[in-house]
Amino acid sequence: MSINRKELTEITNLAKLDLNTQQTEEVCQSLNQITALVERIKKADTAQVEPMFHPCDFWMPLRLDEVTEDSHKAQLLALAAHADGDFYLVPKVIE
Repeated sequence: MSINRKELTEITNLAKLDLNTQQTEEVCQSLNQITALVERIKKADTAQVEPMFHPCDFWMPLRLDEVTEDSHKAQLLALAAHADGDFYLVPKVIE
């Protein structure tokens, strides 16, 4: 499948793009190269390829879900100009 200038012009009009003649030719060539690559990939024999769950075949060690750091909430709220309980108070900026 290749894209011709007429189809590209229709696409650029729908996308509200303004391409000059040189840009149109460059984009048309690029799109045709991409579609040719996709067609080539489609023809690849993948019958013997086992699906992977991740492209890098490695095992990620898991850790226990436990708290390792103390909360600094009280110290951080003390630094705020205005706070109410556990919340920072900020001035209203939108009416």
